[in-house]
Amino acid sequence: MKTEHLNAIENAVKAVLGKKKINHFYFVACGGSLAFMMPASFIFTREIDIPASYHPANEFVHMQPKSLGPDSVVITCSHSGTTPETVKATEYARSLGATTIALTHLEDSPLWKAAEYPLHYDWGKEADSSDLNKGILYSLIFHILDGISPSEKYKKGIKSIDGLDTAMKKVREQFKDVTAQWGKKYKRESLIYTMGSGADLGETYSFSICLLMEMQWINSSCIHSGEYFHGPFEVTDFDVPFIIVKGLGCTRPLDERAYNFCSKYSEKIMLIDEAEFDMSDIEEEVREYYSPLLTGAVLRSLADALAYERGHDLGVRRYMWKMEY
Repeated sequence: MKTEHLNAIENAVKAVLGKKKINHFYFVACGGSLAFMMPASFIFTREIDIPASYHPANEFVHMQPKSLGPDSVVITCSHSGTTPETVKATEYARSLGATTIALTHLEDSPLWKAAEYPLHYDWGKEADSSDLNKGILYSLIFHILDGISPSEKYKKGIKSIDGLDTAMKKVREQFKDVTAQWGKKYKRESLIYTMGSGADLGETYSFSICLLMEMQWINSSCIHSGEYFHGPFEVTDFDVPFIIVKGLGCTRPLDERAYNFCSKYSEKIMLIDEAEFDMSDIEEEVREYYSPLLTGAVLRSLADALAYERGHDLGVRRYMWKMEY
């Protein structure tokens, strides 16, 4: 990780740990940026006794959380730094005295200026994974966790960021042929469901609403594995496609139960089993938290394969950035 990124993270962490009391961690953003922060909320909820939650930015502003104030920490994200709802949410949180930390690729953007502690991340195929948005976020959250409740586990979480780039490259290579085959097989589907749980929910949500719906115009819905049997499983049929993620963590039994049922009745399942990942570059104690990042790499490869097979570039839009909305 670049020195400037580490220094910015250290300053933000010092501000968080310098608070006399923390009553809530809020993770706030829109779309893919919200999805990428969902695992952080899950990790905090599982690891420490300080409440943590994630919220769409516009909802956050309108709901006006009762506990939001000087004892709160609000972490926001927008790739461009210009998402109006996220900028407003950051400004609102800061106006109430909350400690505000914002992640963005664009320095001096409206979001950058709105937050007390802006964190820059790199972007592009040449960037090291530790300097991308997920690497910056994981460095931030594991440094915060280790500061609040010092633990060898959290130190290993910090250390594992150094192995993230290699792990990402390995999983892309490992699933290269599989995702290419999936792209060919499912290129004509007009509807694809995604399913996951726990720390993986954000990746399945992001793939559904961003990569399938936004970037490929394929109808989709993200189903929580634990909620599958409470309504959604009624749509399961031999010709209904599902992308199912089996996580490594505590909610894996939910994913296995959903997969076991779904596979009996659907002939179109794309299974990503994180137990198959080569995670030798990630410390064992934190692999359940890092595996969703590798799942994201597999899903992105699948999106690239679908885009190629369908002749539909991922950058094509009908409405976004083209009109007022």
